[in-house]
Amino acid sequence: MNCPTVARLLIVAGTFSAGILFGFAHRDSSPWHDPSMHSVQLVSVNEGVRLEVLDWGGTGRSIVLLAGSGNTAHVFDDFAQKLTRTGHVYGITRRGFGASSHPESGYDDQRLADDVLRVLDAGGILKPVLVGHSLAGSEMTTLGSQHSDRLAGLVYLDAGDDPGDYPGNPAYRALFEKLPPSVTHPARAAAEDKKSFHAYRGWQTRTMRFAYPESELRQMFDANPDGSVGPLRARGPVSKPVSQAIGAGSKKRDYSKISVPILYLPAAPPRAGGWSQYYRFTPANDSERMTLQKIYDADRTNLERYEKNMQGSQGKVRIVELRGADHYVYFTNESTVLRELRKFVADLR
Repeated sequence: MNCPTVARLLIVAGTFSAGILFGFAHRDSSPWHDPSMHSVQLVSVNEGVRLEVLDWGGTGRSIVLLAGSGNTAHVFDDFAQKLTRTGHVYGITRRGFGASSHPESGYDDQRLADDVLRVLDAGGILKPVLVGHSLAGSEMTTLGSQHSDRLAGLVYLDAGDDPGDYPGNPAYRALFEKLPPSVTHPARAAAEDKKSFHAYRGWQTRTMRFAYPESELRQMFDANPDGSVGPLRARGPVSKPVSQAIGAGSKKRDYSKISVPILYLPAAPPRAGGWSQYYRFTPANDSERMTLQKIYDADRTNLERYEKNMQGSQGKVRIVELRGADHYVYFTNESTVLRELRKFVADLR
């Protein structure tokens, strides 16, 4: 998972992190029905491998949404419906997650990019804009480098991080571990917070400033007979965490062969004065303030490197830093993301 900042590390440390770090097989366990206005189909991309593809409809250029590691296409159920006047909106759940197949292999950048290309071929989706969150930046970059002629543009939703910055950077991780346990190991959801999926979404909003659509939560958790949030859904047949396999197969980003326009919307550390809210932590002493300063400096250095790398693309690159945004920028900064995305699509030729 490409999450180098403390704000993003907190997502991993949270209660629902177990669901994010693994792919879960889909099993119908309740009569609940997804209210999102999409059709669902399974598309074959490889022998024995089918991917869940959502189609929200819409008019205009095709827009294909790619979730970050740990999420399915259902994480866009609310966001996607607000894009249907901008284009024809699709979403793809990558292999290893949700209702898509859970094969033992095929989690490197190349295979994941090829999976997306197979979906485009199968659906007759011509010259789409790919919109990817977090780790989706890896497969988008690979696909853009090899097949810019098949695409109209790429939109990176806090998806420009280089593999290895998290969790493989021991120096950054060591800084994070210096923060108090209340930050590094936040409280888990209580029984009261799990009495219903509605209650669980309320807990997420209180602790993270946003909540997943219920449809996404039901990809992660079973529902108990009384409607409360049950255990994590059973994993598929893979022998190790899917995100671990994806991380091992990720390559350092190289945008130099991409010739289509790029829009980069990164979550950015705020200027001095807003750190506590962004990092969800108020330093209690000089030592903690110094640690937070080092974390801030590292975050700014990394982001500037990502931006410089992306500007090496052959196509036009627009970068809009979303200061103080959460890693899930399309939740916490929805209006700005929608505005920039709509403008980007409208300006394409």
